[in-house]
Amino acid sequence: MMFNPLGRGLGAPIAGASGRLRKLDQFGSNPGNLGAWAFVPEHTNPIGLVVVLHGCTQTAQGYESGSGWSELAEAYGFAVLFPEQRRSNNPNLCFNWFDRAHTRRGQGEVHSIAQMIDTVIEQNQIDADRVFITGLSAGGAMTSAMLALYPEKFAGGAILAGLPHGAAGSVQEAFQQMRAHTPANRTTGSAIHAASGHAGIWPTVSIWHGTADTVVDQSNADAILRQWLEIHDLPDVPSETGLVDTYPHRVWHDTSGKALIEEYRVTGMGHGTPLSTKGECGCGEAGAFMLEVGISSTVHSAKSWGLLGQRITPTARAEQIQPAEPKRVLLGRSSISDTIEAALRQAGLMK
Repeated sequence: MMFNPLGRGLGAPIAGASGRLRKLDQFGSNPGNLGAWAFVPEHTNPIGLVVVLHGCTQTAQGYESGSGWSELAEAYGFAVLFPEQRRSNNPNLCFNWFDRAHTRRGQGEVHSIAQMIDTVIEQNQIDADRVFITGLSAGGAMTSAMLALYPEKFAGGAILAGLPHGAAGSVQEAFQQMRAHTPANRTTGSAIHAASGHAGIWPTVSIWHGTADTVVDQSNADAILRQWLEIHDLPDVPSETGLVDTYPHRVWHDTSGKALIEEYRVTGMGHGTPLSTKGECGCGEAGAFMLEVGISSTVHSAKSWGLLGQRITPTARAEQIQPAEPKRVLLGRSSISDTIEAALRQAGLMK
């Protein structure tokens, strides 16, 4: 067992991985029977924690390498937690987001993830107000569940090619909803309110979806957006609409100007995590469901959460990672309006 004074209770690294992840051996009763891996920076107190949920057929190791999350965390000094599904729970390694036994507060897989979070925070003196969560596909659907069931634990979340909380209650229904979401009372903001009884500040939410996704239809992104507009009591019309790194981007602000919801529709992208492995980002690795499209959900999410401050590791790889402002174009400039409107129409955001 390896013990890091700033990462107590973390075991040996994953064989064949980047060497950053360590096994989290003890984190409570673990009613969902999940595995857990984490990266904690060695030479600084972590400035925050990001919980990362892989998709079906994926592992913590594979998603860590592809997404670039621990690479970014090493460069900027935050911790990353990777819950991992076991084949004994689901033969395809999907988190069981469609099983009521695992999507009720205090039960199953969601409670296991909550226990992991509490353990990593306690062991590493992490600010509990700077905890965030993200996930792809089934991991994105489980991200929706965690944000709904344990909103007090998160300052923000990013849902990638996911589904709204409450979308399905069985495997058959899960496939139906993935093909095309059917709105129902259980996927409203009111249902999220009822799921946790939360009366405090709700997390911010970022929604990412490819317009060519044939695995999880983008009608599910629409449903996630409706849920969280209701939760935050926001109008349908966004505060800001434009392009970021050439892709349609919409933002909803509160009255103070804080961004509460943002949405990226990655035009032409299929099912997967959007990456930019070249240029000023340079993190992650393209592969199955890890798609090089010139925009990084990892970097943009970390930046929106305030995690890309001063870089602490001067490695050559980290030098490529810049917390620069995104290449943003706002609507209303006549010289580019035609280009922007064409992109928004392609994404189905304008008629």
